[in-house]
Amino acid sequence: MLKLMAALWLTLGMVQCATAEQILRILAWEGYVSATDLVAINRTLADQGLAVKAEVIDPYAEGPEQMFMLLRAGRADLSFLTLNYLKMQQGRMTGLLQAIDPTRLSRYKQLLPQLANLDMGMDGERLLYVPFGGGTYGIWANMQKLNKDELPRHLSDLLQPRWRGKLSLTSGQVQPNVAMAFLALGEPPFVLHDLMRAGKRKDAKLLAAAGSPAQDFLDRLYAQVDEFWLSAPQFRDEQLLVASYGPEIAARRALGEHWQHVELAEGDTAWLDTMNIAKGVSGEKLQSAYVVIDYFLSEEVQRRVVQKLNMVAVVSNVDNPILAANPELFSAERFWPPYDRTADNLMLKMSTQAMRARSPAQ
Repeated sequence: MLKLMAALWLTLGMVQCATAEQILRILAWEGYVSATDLVAINRTLADQGLAVKAEVIDPYAEGPEQMFMLLRAGRADLSFLTLNYLKMQQGRMTGLLQAIDPTRLSRYKQLLPQLANLDMGMDGERLLYVPFGGGTYGIWANMQKLNKDELPRHLSDLLQPRWRGKLSLTSGQVQPNVAMAFLALGEPPFVLHDLMRAGKRKDAKLLAAAGSPAQDFLDRLYAQVDEFWLSAPQFRDEQLLVASYGPEIAARRALGEHWQHVELAEGDTAWLDTMNIAKGVSGEKLQSAYVVIDYFLSEEVQRRVVQKLNMVAVVSNVDNPILAANPELFSAERFWPPYDRTADNLMLKMSTQAMRARSPAQ
């Protein structure tokens, strides 16, 4: 009997250890999930009797290809995918995600109506996303080294000699860089995608061809760049103009620096980051994923999205100055689309060509 009881206690102990070892792996952009968030989340999970611990995985999110590879390899349970990633390249990402059940989220009803049930986040009847926060890909100026009169007014002004070696752009997602080239020429930012959807492949290829006005602009723009960053700019001392999604600017302001959004006549392109659950997540980990998502819809977190991340909140019970100033921020023309595979390849080709055109010294 003693041996039987000892074996039973040992078995129970092993089960408890196995349960306690469950980790909810979160793939997030840098700055989205703070150490304070993790403490609060894990306290809530423990209070609800869930033997799961939430952790942010390394590396941080960098772009669609990297995030796709991490999800496909089963290295993430909960992700912060940018909405247009879901249906990019024939929707290959959708097969890695499971449907969201809004009834499991107590704060879902607080979402801004225009951000719920967007076609980009639907796979048939399956809802694959919950909004987290949005913003634009724009140019920001170091106002400790510049004055208002010096700021560029048009995208073409970025090609002036004075900005050579003073600019940074992303290389993690080159599509918004290409969008700048088309905006500078008076075209819709995602005209290649639009043409592909309309079945006008030849027209799209002509616009993206070597020697085309758009390729020429991109070549010249890339020649101005001091730094290409993957997930976040580094804000080198020599940089006066920095492309940013917004959160990085909030971090610099917290350090006492003065960065101002450059209001270019052609405007910026917009994005929405979302929360998604990987296909194989189940049981207590799935329960925990919903707890985490609901946490990030809370008023406290969404205020931080605005105040600390310099982004647009996705709920109606938080002041949203960026959206109030630009109610059309998430208009169809400016919203990053789920790029057609051929259109995406054309944009990547244009960016690669522009990189090659840069002088060896750069």
